[in-house]
Amino acid sequence: MAATLKDVATLAGVSVKTVSNVVNGHSFVKPENRRRVEQALAATGYRPNLGARNLRRGRTGSVALVVPELRIPYFGELAGQVITAAREHDWNVLIEQTQGTREGERAALAALGPHLVDGALVSPEALTAADFGEPAVPVVLLGEHSVRADLDRVGIDNVEAARAAVAHLVAVGRTRIAAIGAHPTRGTAAQRLTGYREALAAAGLPARDELVARVRNYHRGDGARAMAALLALPRPPDAVFCFNDLLATGALRAAAERGARVPQDVAVVGFDNTEESAYSLPSLTTVAPDKAAIAREAVDLLHRRAAGEAGGPREVGVPFALRVRESSGDGRPAHAR
Repeated sequence: MAATLKDVATLAGVSVKTVSNVVNGHSFVKPENRRRVEQALAATGYRPNLGARNLRRGRTGSVALVVPELRIPYFGELAGQVITAAREHDWNVLIEQTQGTREGERAALAALGPHLVDGALVSPEALTAADFGEPAVPVVLLGEHSVRADLDRVGIDNVEAARAAVAHLVAVGRTRIAAIGAHPTRGTAAQRLTGYREALAAAGLPARDELVARVRNYHRGDGARAMAALLALPRPPDAVFCFNDLLATGALRAAAERGARVPQDVAVVGFDNTEESAYSLPSLTTVAPDKAAIAREAVDLLHRRAAGEAGGPREVGVPFALRVRESSGDGRPAHAR
């Protein structure tokens, strides 16, 4: 049978209250008593009943993470960071994926309640502000989206990040720059498309509709199909900015199959700095959001809200960097040298 606080107290020769104080990390315990309790804890193998503890505190001990798709590496990597950050607050993480649809996101929100979780981190793609209503638990949004709900938010500036990616392509001499990833409902797609167009305008380059490839999903196959169509144009692009690393991976494959050299004939830049981006061939230049900082800031903010902290909605900006690798090269395309 599992050891109890009373078992530990009897072995240590102290009161149950003293054992409880040690287990809960209180400082007002005599050093000698603390030493005896810690020895008794080790000897009995006592483990606290977190469920009962959370019940007494009015907590569930869990938070939800709602993301579009775990098969998209960015969200898998972000989930790992959230789990690490949540452990600092003794939280378990329940993960729900919505496929990035409004129906899926609304269903996930409707399922959240104080009987299930203490709060939720939500990465919305298709929700409107009205869909949030009055959440039953504290909610922190992840990422920059067009929805302007009256909620806390943590993320990078997607417009600025896209501008930086395209400005890099301009700086290495590319003039016919395409974009892969336009989508009718995904909020991040709209932000990145805006940044793409703003960077072209700043460089005095035209934004051509035929160079903006729309996709159904953000998967490798979608990137490969879009790249194949771009390379089949009478005047194909000399660079491509992809709205995530999966699209860029597919684009690299399509380029290789069609004999287009990367970066000599066409440079490729992705977004998310997922692990595979450093190991693709060629390695992928990509925008690197600070995923650890996103998770840490979001979990800390959610913890404060769950503890009852009041105040208006907060927006926390997290930095990003551009990881320049082989896929964008360091000069003009071969035909322009």
